[in-house]
Amino acid sequence: MPNATPEITLSARNLSRRFGNHQVIHNVSLELRRGEVLGLLGHNGAGKTTTLQMLTGCLLPDEGKIEICGIDLLRRPMLAKAHIGYLPETPPLYRELSVNDYLIFAARLRGMKPGAAAEALIQTRQRCGLDAVGKKIIGTLSKGYQQRVGIAQAIIHRPAVIVLDEPTVGLDPTQIRDIRTLIRELGDSSSVILSTHLLGEVQSVCDRVEIMQHGKLIYGDTSARMQKYGGISGFIISLRNPPPLSELEGIAGVGSVEQLSATQFRVLHAPDTNPSGALLTLAERQGWQLEQLTPLQATLEEVFTRITDEKNATGETS
Repeated sequence: MPNATPEITLSARNLSRRFGNHQVIHNVSLELRRGEVLGLLGHNGAGKTTTLQMLTGCLLPDEGKIEICGIDLLRRPMLAKAHIGYLPETPPLYRELSVNDYLIFAARLRGMKPGAAAEALIQTRQRCGLDAVGKKIIGTLSKGYQQRVGIAQAIIHRPAVIVLDEPTVGLDPTQIRDIRTLIRELGDSSSVILSTHLLGEVQSVCDRVEIMQHGKLIYGDTSARMQKYGGISGFIISLRNPPPLSELEGIAGVGSVEQLSATQFRVLHAPDTNPSGALLTLAERQGWQLEQLTPLQATLEEVFTRITDEKNATGETS
C-alpha cells in the first residue's frame, strides 16, 4: 500500500455547501501530500467539521470535486473511501463491546479477511497504546483511552489518508500530549488532516496550516512560516554593564531601542537587516557583559488573531 500511494493523497477543488438558503462553505480548495500533517485551524463554527464531512464522503458538497489517491470520491465512493480513515469529533464507539471485539468489527467492516484483521488488531493496538486494555469494555475506559480506540478504528485498515476532527478536545494535558505524539507518528506513514481550534496543536504536530473563517480558507502556509507572519523583527538583550541608550541606538541597523529594566533592552530592526552580530562584537569589545539575546517571536495566538482580523477588516470573509 505505501508504495502505491501517490504524492497527492487528497485533492479538493471548489467545495461549496449550503444548508437551506445559508451557504456555509465557500469554494474551498486544498491538497494533502503523502507523509504530511495538515492542520485545519479556525474558531468554533468556522466550517471545519462540515469540510471534513465532505472530504470523507459523509456529506455531499453542492459543488466541487474531491479525489482520494486519484479516485473521484463522488463517482466511486466505495473505492475512494477504502483509502480513508475517519475519526469524527464524537468517536463512533460501541461502548458495550471490548476494545478487541470492536476493532475486529471495524476491520471487517473495512473488508479485511479474518486473518488480516487479527494481524492488524495486534499492530494497531500496539501502535495506539491499547495492549493493556484489549479485553476491557470500551464504556469503562477513560476518555483518553476511548479517544485512542477512536483513532485505532480509523487506522486499522492502514489508510493513506487519516482525517481527525478535534482529536484532543476534552482531554487532560497528559492525554493531549500522548494523542499528539501518536498523530505525529501517523504522519510518518500516512497523510493526516486534523481540525482544531487549539493553537498548541498546530505547533506540536502540523507541517502545514490552513485557516478557515466563515466557511472560507483565508490563509495557508507551513506552520513555521505562519508563526513569522507579520512578525516583529528584533530581540531582547540583557547587558550586565549596559552603555547609554544612545550608544545602542547608534549601532548600524538598529531601528529603535526600548529600555525594559536597568539591564534589559528591546531592540527592533528592519526585517532585511540584523544588527545582532555587530551588537555582540561591540558588547565584547566595550565590556558590556552580554548575558542574553533572545529573538522576538509572535505567539501563534497573536498571529492567528492578526490574520483573522486582517481578513475581516478587508471584507474577504464576509
